[in-house]
Amino acid sequence: MKAPVLILGATSDIGRAIAHQFAAQGHPLQLAARQVNRLEPDKADLESRYGVPVSIHEFDVLAVETHAAFVQQLPELPAVVICVVGFMPDQKACEQECSLALEVMRTNYEGPALILNLFANLFEKRGWGTLVGISSVAGERGRASNYFYGSAKAGLTAFLSGLRHRLAKSRVRVLTVLPGYVNTRMTEGMKLPPLLTAQPKEVAQAICTALKKKKDVIYVRPIWRWIMAVIRSIPEPLFKRLSL
Repeated sequence: MKAPVLILGATSDIGRAIAHQFAAQGHPLQLAARQVNRLEPDKADLESRYGVPVSIHEFDVLAVETHAAFVQQLPELPAVVICVVGFMPDQKACEQECSLALEVMRTNYEGPALILNLFANLFEKRGWGTLVGISSVAGERGRASNYFYGSAKAGLTAFLSGLRHRLAKSRVRVLTVLPGYVNTRMTEGMKLPPLLTAQPKEVAQAICTALKKKKDVIYVRPIWRWIMAVIRSIPEPLFKRLSL
């Protein structure tokens, strides 16, 4: 049997797509989410459809004091950990509500960084493993339209880069995923350009391909690499006059 894969944030649209992608390849799954009861139907479906064992676990990325206990109760240390946790409320609301802004920053950066670091230490001690963090192109330059979310994702991207550098001489790999727009519940109601918008299944496939090719950083749709290169290169005086 293949090595187990742990998905943090498994009730998300992307998390569910990733679960199907790996289960179809014969990987046992460990699915974790804050509302663990919502994972019961997924467990039954995945086990029936693909014939792989699936365990479900309660996990709150914000309750960092519970992270160590969460890891200890897993049936076994996974081979791959994929953190899909994310939260993107309205920017204007974040500007007015400190508690909401804090939740955005903690959910998109602090919590994911701390749990991935915990697994990094365990993987390094074991001698192998793979960590996958879902970040965002929004973290490549702060923009007025989503700078709370973007700044948190910028922190996660930098963290993953540093973690990859730290573990470069080991057999522990770190993959940073930059999806761009994805058609999910989190983006429901937004006007998304079709050329730049991926589907959850597309993200899942891109992650599997990247792991096989031992990539370090991927843009799910390659066009985002060039778009963000242009955005990063805009001089600050001009950038301040743009509506982005």
